[in-house]
Amino acid sequence: MQRTVLQVPLPKELKISAKKAAQDAGFSSLQEVLRVFMKKFASKKIDLAFEEEVTYLSPKAEKRYLKATEDFKKGKNVYYAKDVKEFFKQLDQS
Repeated sequence: MQRTVLQVPLPKELKISAKKAAQDAGFSSLQEVLRVFMKKFASKKIDLAFEEEVTYLSPKAEKRYLKATEDFKKGKNVYYAKDVKEFFKQLDQS
């Protein structure tokens, strides 16, 4: 089997914490984790999903943004400018 070397630049702190997590999970090295992951990923035997932490608005903020959305749909408190000069004139008036 022909081998190749993959170099991945990453922060030192990330490498240290990943290495510790690999050892805690029973792997002999971080390289072993990456080999196992890449083999499963390449053979499409692993599902990969990234989820961001959901941020919820406070009831007051939610009410404010719902009102702004309704106003926008009704054309209330919406301004249009023909050109940049008029746009900045409107900004100066607010």
